[in-house]
This record gives sequence, structure tokens and C-alpha cells, in this order.
Amino acid sequence: MSVTIVVPCYNEAENVTRLAVELGAVAAGLPEPADLLFVDDGSRDATADLLEAQSWPVPARVIRHGRNIGLGAAIRTGFANAGADRVVVTDADASYDFTSIPVLLALLTDGVDVVSASPYHPGGGVEGVPPYRLVLSRGASTLYRVLVSPRIFTWTGMYRAYRADLVRRVPFDSDGFLSQAEILINAVRMGARVIEYPTVLRVRRYGQSKARLAQIVRAHLRFAVGLILHRRGPVSRRTV
Repeated sequence: MSVTIVVPCYNEAENVTRLAVELGAVAAGLPEPADLLFVDDGSRDATADLLEAQSWPVPARVIRHGRNIGLGAAIRTGFANAGADRVVVTDADASYDFTSIPVLLALLTDGVDVVSASPYHPGGGVEGVPPYRLVLSRGASTLYRVLVSPRIFTWTGMYRAYRADLVRRVPFDSDGFLSQAEILINAVRMGARVIEYPTVLRVRRYGQSKARLAQIVRAHLRFAVGLILHRRGPVSRRTV
């Protein structure tokens, strides 16, 4: 078994040193061969240059988008270029503790396709995140619990571990933040087994959130309409 850790980055220069120290140590300590794949989504700062200048304890690559396309596009690039048996996607800002990556991988046992970090699970929690962001994220997750499955508490988070065969076939069209819900919903509709790992979501310490709330709300509402109209199978923007 092997693992690729995909890290989408956009204007994360302030977080590169932390990534090198904390994420690098976790990747090096995994029992299976691991590599790091950073997708720089058209950063306007020195993120990509700083990532390439680091001395990483495991093989590391930086793929650059020529312009900023969006989080979903960065994850699509990461999925397409991950060569390992398992894929972990994590935030560059350490909103979730990197040291829990081995736990996610340990839960990705036979018969499990996705392990999703879940702050909205009864055993999870949130620390310091602005209330307006929680209203959006919790509201969308509550909506998808009603429309898709009540077993899953968090639908909007990025921090997950996947089997590589799933990431190669699960469809998702969104280039933006909607992509996280779209991936998980389509995986469930394809019959994938998803389990949650209750964890704590923390506010970022460095840099600024890239989320545009009004745009994200509209995207979730349009996608929810597609779920209502097409009750079986994966849903894309083409079906909305």
C-alpha cells in the first residue's frame, strides 16, 4: 500500500514553513510509502516557489495552475496525478491536525472507500471558526443529510482519505467549494461506503479564507435542486 497526500494551495505562502515541519513529519512517519502533491492554484504570492524550495522528507511535487480556477479544479488535478493506492486530501492551513492523517488511513480498511473528517459529528467539534462560516457549512450539511443520507453529518469538509480506485471514477464538475459535497454525494450515490472520523475543525492561524459566501450559497442551492430532481445516480451541473 502507498499514499499520496494532496494539498491544494492558493496564496498560502505564510503556511509553507508549517507544512514543511508538521505535514512533512507526518508523511515521513507513515508506515507505507508516501509522497506529497501540492497543487498551486494560480497563487499570486510565492507559494509555489517556496514549496519547491523546501527540503521535504518524502518525495514531493508541485503542480502549478497558470491561473486561479478554484478548489475543485485543484483537487481534480490532484486526483489525476496521484499515483498511490490511497489518497488523502488536506487543507494547507492545518484547520485539521495533520497528526490525524494516520488515523484516517487506519480507518480506510477493506470495504471502506472514504473516511471523512467530521467536525459536525456528535463526537467532533469546532474551535474559533467565525459563526457566519459555520452557518453556511452546517446548513449545507444539514440539507444534504435530509436529501442524501442522515448517517453522514459533515458533507462540506475537504479533509478525507480515499481509495484511489474511487477517486479515479467518482464524477464531480464543480471547480469551487461545492466540489467537496459533490464528491461525497456522488460517491454515496455510486454505492461507496463512507465512514466519518469525528474531529475538531479549527480556525486558520495564517492567511485568509478564500471562500466567497454568496457564490457558495448559490452553488449549493442549485446542486440541491439537482438532487431533488434526480433522485438516483451521480448528479452534475449538467443535470441541474
